[in-house]
Amino acid sequence: MAYSLTPFSEILGLRKAKHLLRRATYNYSKETLNNVANMTASEALSFLSENSEDVLESPFEDLTNEYIIASSETQRRAYVTAWWWYNAVKQTNLKHKLSYFLFTSFTVSNGNGAGEAIYFYDYLSLLNFYAMGNIKTFAKKITLDNAMLRYLDNTDNNAENPNENYAREFLELFTILKGAQISEGDYTNYTELDVQQAAKVFTGFKKKSDRSIIDPDTNIPIGYNNVNKHDTNDKVFSSAFNNHVITGQSTQAGMTQELNDFVEMIFTQEETAKSYCRKLYRFFVKSEWDESVESEIITPLAQELILNNFELLPTVTTLLCSEHFFDEDTNDNTDEIIGSIVKSPLQLLNEVLTFFDIAIPHPETAPVDFYNSFFRKFIHNSYLVGAGMPFFSPDSVAGYPAHYQDPDYDRHWFSSTTIVSRYKLIESLIAGRNKIFPNALIMTQIDAVSFVENNIENPSSISNLVSEIATFLYPEEIENNRRDYFIQVALDGYEEYYWTISWNDYMDTGDDVVVRNRLNALITVMINAPEFQLM
Repeated sequence: MAYSLTPFSEILGLRKAKHLLRRATYNYSKETLNNVANMTASEALSFLSENSEDVLESPFEDLTNEYIIASSETQRRAYVTAWWWYNAVKQTNLKHKLSYFLFTSFTVSNGNGAGEAIYFYDYLSLLNFYAMGNIKTFAKKITLDNAMLRYLDNTDNNAENPNENYAREFLELFTILKGAQISEGDYTNYTELDVQQAAKVFTGFKKKSDRSIIDPDTNIPIGYNNVNKHDTNDKVFSSAFNNHVITGQSTQAGMTQELNDFVEMIFTQEETAKSYCRKLYRFFVKSEWDESVESEIITPLAQELILNNFELLPTVTTLLCSEHFFDEDTNDNTDEIIGSIVKSPLQLLNEVLTFFDIAIPHPETAPVDFYNSFFRKFIHNSYLVGAGMPFFSPDSVAGYPAHYQDPDYDRHWFSSTTIVSRYKLIESLIAGRNKIFPNALIMTQIDAVSFVENNIENPSSISNLVSEIATFLYPEEIENNRRDYFIQVALDGYEEYYWTISWNDYMDTGDDVVVRNRLNALITVMINAPEFQLM
């Protein structure tokens, strides 16, 4: 079976535009869908790759923002993720999807040992900075990130008392990953000796609590090099790295050189490039694949990543523009890509908010409503926690089970423990209250009548209305029996002309009670339908 990275050159059309926008962005508006549907894949990726400035400046650097300053550290840890989320959902670009991809690859858990919220802000800023940049350079920079230094204890890694935590995760989870275990302590791609030597390379890199040292490349605060705590001996690696020797150094510049030499050694290995391309494939395409995909898609992508010196964007562009990504390279109906991934709670939330154009409080003009009532209490503490995705706070450095735990992967998002929060999301947005718990106001509410009036052609026809909403909401066109089911939900036992009369009465009188009740019932069922759980 031949899979192909050949660019898909035709105009995308709506079906493929839906697929691309869901996989590549967190903004899923009808206007953008229609625009992208008239583009080729190459044109769409150029549009999505525009690295626009954040729409919301950080409240954590604004010393005049008394609301943020007066908040507790627990609240601030939620607010820093609100800043990232607001920018992600208000922009239609690839940057924030790739920023989140870097989070899944170099995980720091906000609520489990990363330190103060301001350090996590710096970490998120670093993810954003390198989202469409060089992942090898990022692997060097993340080592001096204050949140990472604290989270994986490298700030406690000293020559006289080495701490292997960061070194182990750097190899096992962040870069080259384990291969098959050959023998005790030998994981094909590296050995326990390599973990020990890597830990020695990382000795002496310390957290800078006052954030007074600024990286000139990123303008983001970083830790510092403490030569007195650094192991200045040579570091000799195993045969997995051809017994490579990194010469020990005794200056701050020398410590940085050792770090650079170590990262270069790891990234010289082809398996490192393959590990990232497998992660990219699982993130953007699907969680499972066969040997043909490994040899015909992942291996060529890895070669391109190496050829581009680990610049991330060209390889991602190749993947997202390919015939394979759009499921146009084979006729195998058992291996569908479109609609093959279970949406994360984050994706589900963002699609509902952006597609229905739900107004949320503005963080600058209504900070209490946005940061506290809407985001912290409803989104952060209630919905995402209940749906199994405590935001940027997985229990493990490996991330959320959906990102790494086979064989289920993304199917972990949908379970008996998470289904209630997923289903009550739309109920909450319709009621304007937190229906998960504890029924408090959430400072936003869907206006289904206004959405239909402004976005649906011929809304007086219930058949047309259901068909058009379903076309945009679902990855594939629905069968007639499903369309009829949704129509009956809206009609509540009446004939179709009942809807036409009710809609026309609303247009004549402005009284929307009947149409609003029926639209709310319809949208609730359509959002909670199995078809909407997939992308």
